[in-house]
Amino acid sequence: MAYATLRYDVSDAGVATIALDQPDTRNALSDDLLGELITALETARDDNAVRCVVLTSTHDRVFSAGANLGGFAADVPLVHKHFGTERFPQIFGLIGQLGKPSICAANGHVVAGALGIALACDLIIAREGVRFGTPEINVGAFPFMIMALINRNVPRKKANELMLLGEQISAEEAERIGIVNRVVAPDQFDETVRDWAEKLASKSPVLMKLGKDAMFRQQDMAFADALDYLRAQLSIAFTTEDIQEGVKAFFEKRAPKWRGR
Repeated sequence: MAYATLRYDVSDAGVATIALDQPDTRNALSDDLLGELITALETARDDNAVRCVVLTSTHDRVFSAGANLGGFAADVPLVHKHFGTERFPQIFGLIGQLGKPSICAANGHVVAGALGIALACDLIIAREGVRFGTPEINVGAFPFMIMALINRNVPRKKANELMLLGEQISAEEAERIGIVNRVVAPDQFDETVRDWAEKLASKSPVLMKLGKDAMFRQQDMAFADALDYLRAQLSIAFTTEDIQEGVKAFFEKRAPKWRGR
């Protein structure tokens, strides 16, 4: 499928790269871009050849500048503005329920609503010099749509600081407070992203799906309920051929041959 606002590519290793490609708007999260992002994520989810998804940008300095502010002040009925925000939770849910690991390759600044998309990913690799932030309060708005993701990823006081002050932080500070997994020099960035993505793509697809689905489902369960649910998921994992192959390969000191079942 041809896309107007992003690029979609699948490597021989099974890594689907979705690159936001609206440099003239600094990848503002317009309805068109969000709609195509949903389609691309659904395509990656449904493609058995895809084992890992990488979200990135073709812009040399910006991953995404966040929501299209023009829509905030548009002269349209309020109910239509409300309908227009439904794509954000849809994307967050899609990323969480891909059944495949995801990496945000933050090769440029990640601000406002784009921070929510990054935080929805399983891992974030940031290039040195990149900034993160929620500047909505500075234009009379607030990061309502991504607040739940921020509070699930960032310690409370630091989350409050981000949202209330609206100031941007460095990639290094983002790593320190748990937003980012790794900060990488520009000349090593692409190689690091490729290395992590191919490592993730090499894992058992069936165990990865079981594990990813469990990670998403249990995150808001009560502790006792989570333990019961996860115990049941382990029992399901015991029925797969891949878990048997993985253990056998370990004792035979060889690489496993996953069958995806």
